[in-house]
Amino acid sequence: MVVMIQMMLVLFRLQMAGASLPETELDDVCFQVELGFSTFLRSISSNSTVVNIKQTQITVIDQSIFTGLRHLEKLTILDNDRLLSICPSAFANLPRLFDVSISQNMALKKIGAFAFSNLPALTEIEITKSRHLTSIHPDAFRSLVGLRRLIITNTGLRIFPDLSKIHSAVHRIQRQKCNKQLTHISGDAFVGSSELVVLDISETAISSLPDNIISGLKKLLAESAYHLKILPPPQQFAKLRLAKLTYPSHCCAFKNKPRSRSKWSPLCSHPMAKYITDFYKDHCSNSTSITCSPTPDNLNPCEDIMSPVPLRVLIWIISVLALLGNTVVLVVLLGSRSKLTVPRFLMCHLAFADLCMGIYLIIIATIDMLTHGHYYNYAIDWQTGLGCSAAGFFTVFASELSVFTLTAITVERWHTITHALRLDRKLRMRHACVIMAAGWIFSSLAALLPTVGVSSYSKVSVCLPMDVESLVSQVYLVSLLLLNILAFFCVCGCYLSIYLTYRKPSSAPAHADTRVAQRMAILIFTDFLGMAPVSFFAISAALKLPLITVSDSKLLLVLFYPINSCSNPFLYAFFTRTFRRDFFLLAARFGLFKTRAQIYRTETSSCQQPTWTSPKSSRVMYSLANTLSLDGKQEC
Repeated sequence: MVVMIQMMLVLFRLQMAGASLPETELDDVCFQVELGFSTFLRSISSNSTVVNIKQTQITVIDQSIFTGLRHLEKLTILDNDRLLSICPSAFANLPRLFDVSISQNMALKKIGAFAFSNLPALTEIEITKSRHLTSIHPDAFRSLVGLRRLIITNTGLRIFPDLSKIHSAVHRIQRQKCNKQLTHISGDAFVGSSELVVLDISETAISSLPDNIISGLKKLLAESAYHLKILPPPQQFAKLRLAKLTYPSHCCAFKNKPRSRSKWSPLCSHPMAKYITDFYKDHCSNSTSITCSPTPDNLNPCEDIMSPVPLRVLIWIISVLALLGNTVVLVVLLGSRSKLTVPRFLMCHLAFADLCMGIYLIIIATIDMLTHGHYYNYAIDWQTGLGCSAAGFFTVFASELSVFTLTAITVERWHTITHALRLDRKLRMRHACVIMAAGWIFSSLAALLPTVGVSSYSKVSVCLPMDVESLVSQVYLVSLLLLNILAFFCVCGCYLSIYLTYRKPSSAPAHADTRVAQRMAILIFTDFLGMAPVSFFAISAALKLPLITVSDSKLLLVLFYPINSCSNPFLYAFFTRTFRRDFFLLAARFGLFKTRAQIYRTETSSCQQPTWTSPKSSRVMYSLANTLSLDGKQEC
């Protein structure tokens, strides 16, 4: 009963409005359908210019509703909870219609063919807040020559509708705020638009932009478009002035972007042309200034992973040396028929740790080679992907295990010499296994922490844990660096003690004393060279007082950070006589270097204790020989 009264009141008001208006003012008639109607009134005045369909119970809008409304200029369909579909040709052939707004129709699922067709005056279409709208017919938009603005937001569309037949100069296509299901724009979607200048794909799932729509764009809005990780070549954005993107690295593409121009405007030669800023940028300049956000930060400058050419060459040389050297050490130690002693066991772990560092370097070098010149398009996938996390794990694990093992080797040498006369205190294999198990656990935990939120490998392109935003991350980094420094001083102290012990036998010749001192100095110097620069600058950065840029730190990464991984195979293996003997003996088993192998067999069988050692010092010298070799046999 109440509904009937409301309907009668609306009819009465419309009739009174129509009767009271003079004929010349019929274009201003506003017709509103609301109050829960389930069907349209068929008495809409043919002179109505504005129609609002609001909060009704209608389920379908078909063509017959608006037939004959030749004066209709604005149509609003708002908050109709039961509206399911807009039928084919629903708004077709309305010559004065210039604005259509379809909003908050939560049940709307589809818009049929030719729904917006043959509307010469239509300039703006807005379709918003219709989460269940999943289908817009490919021919829904047709012959809209005056269309300038199309807004489609908060819908369930997965594919952008086809605009190839609108034959207009659409200036603005805007889709923003929660169109998260939209994943694809067809390459032909904008063929019918001759002048698209603003494209807003913010908060969508679009992963690529068609090449044929971007040449005329002046504004590209793609904020929170997390799937858009690769942009077209920057040269194709010929007119772009403003870009609001999701990832800072993408703005690097537009930094000092060159513009490909086939011809210049004849007016460019005029003396005053350069003072007309907009004209000069559009028609006379071969480069363009683009306002882009968000801008890259200090940790991710606009550059490749390894920008300078010498750095790119060096990282390949060092990575190959680390891989080959440590692989040879592992093969010789594990393939030798000699007994696996504690020093050999520790050397195997050291070689494996340094091999992991070589793997890290080769990964970084390979990614740099593959992304050279356009890293900005791959930065997000690389730094947030499994590849960077794996590379970061390798380098932290390798670094910590290498430092731990070097310390263990040095302490074992010191212990062997200090307690040379106490065979009951000799370090056994079971002790070494426990020590290295602790080293593996510690190194693995240190490498895993950045993958669970304590610092992060994704902060920089070289995948090092440089995230120091939180206090926990700062404590993590500073603790690792201080432990490495402590290990270095432990190594220095042990070698100093070894040297002082070695000098005690009064009968030891001076040249032997000097040779051992020189070798220990080399070991300490290489450790210092690899540790000091990296630790110093890393601690300052961890305390948020960086002294060098990320670009400069890459020099440390290549020249100093992996220096031990390259030098350890030589200092602890290749330069020792015992390792060379094992190498040639192993090679002889495969038919190589048989003569050299026979020489080493002869020398080994005839090797005797040096005559210059006194009986009391013989055990000390024997232990020292062990520490400078790889097995339990004294060198000749």
